Amino acid sequence: MVVSAIIAGIDEAGRGALAGPVVAGACVLSSVPLFRRKTTFINWSPSRKKQDQDVLIADSKALSPEQRERAFEWISNNCYVGVGIVSQEVIEQEGILAANERAMQLALERVRLSIEPTFLLVDGRDHFWFDLPHASVIRGDQTEACIAAASILAKVTRDRIMRKWGALIPSFGFETNKGYGTDEHCERIRRHGACVLHRRNFLSNILGIRHARIGVRTPEPHT
Repeated sequence: MVVSAIIAGIDEAGRGALAGPVVAGACVLSSVPLFRRKTTFINWSPSRKKQDQDVLIADSKALSPEQRERAFEWISNNCYVGVGIVSQEVIEQEGILAANERAMQLALERVRLSIEPTFLLVDGRDHFWFDLPHASVIRGDQTEACIAAASILAKVTRDRIMRKWGALIPSFGFETNKGYGTDEHCERIRRHGACVLHRRNFLSNILGIRHARIGVRTPEPHT
């Protein structure tokens, strides 16, 4: 009897941001059929031929926001998925690598509520700890469909969180910069100081300036 491997792809979003959580996605495609497409970037699709409302599974950075949202809905409805969110407070206390690993563990835990993977493919070169056989895959979101799907889960979830924070704290443009260190975002930090969402140790290292928090209450936005 041949037993097929159950492979979960894992990826994160927000590791290099100045503000907001780090979010990890985990995805088991299982028996979902995906067809590899030949375009300007590597992608997979549940449809053999291009459709008017196509679903593309690819490195989330290669997709438009509309394509990511469409893929997110398809992945969520057709695959075994999990998302892990670790706050900026934990990032400051434990460091980004530990927070990143924690987010991945949380995402995997949620997948395991529905299915037990036998092997993990983790994007990147870091060697995180898991209690399952696993391998790190450099640029895995470009070469492995399950990692690409995980990258979409992580990116869309985090973007939604940051858009909600942008409405709550309008001084920093989180709805557009998503907390990353754009020139416009850095200038707003210099003008307003840091808010409750900023990773303060990132600011001192990258900008070389000290910040006082502005007076903002800290609601918890949900996806």
